[in-house]
Amino acid sequence: MVVMKNIIPIENIQSKIYVIRGERVMLDRDLAELYMVETKVLNQAVKRNIDSFPQDFMFQLTKEEDDSLRSQFVTLKRGQHRKYTSYVFTEHGILMLSSVLKSVRARNVNIQIMRTFVKLREFLATNEEIKKKLQEHDYMISYLVESVDELLNPVIEESKRRIGFIS
Repeated sequence: MVVMKNIIPIENIQSKIYVIRGERVMLDRDLAELYMVETKVLNQAVKRNIDSFPQDFMFQLTKEEDDSLRSQFVTLKRGQHRKYTSYVFTEHGILMLSSVLKSVRARNVNIQIMRTFVKLREFLATNEEIKKKLQEHDYMISYLVESVDELLNPVIEESKRRIGFIS
């Protein structure tokens, strides 16, 4: 069987990754959309296999967190209401989803999501390296500016008069 490459553009997945409680996560509704299943179906599959999803793989948002996300973007159509707050999945939880949702699409989507998380980690690592180099360069530039300034504007000490007899 041929695995579909780049089933979903990385940019589409990146836009669905959030940082909540210090973790990079994806919302149940976004994952359901990517897997082409209803959110309810995804959550039911998770609940049937809840032992596979410890707290560091998946957690439920508080009402305040869920409301905050909803206020950032419209997630429900007019007249629709969710009874429960959203579940979010960490990278490990998303990986576990492919074993719970045993479809070819789920497996292929998960491969693309994992690639996206890897690219995101690489980007963040590169960004940290650049930040360190910029700090070093800032220090060196400020040192150079001070040195040039000292050369251009030397401090001239007032000549001291000798005390005593001048011969």
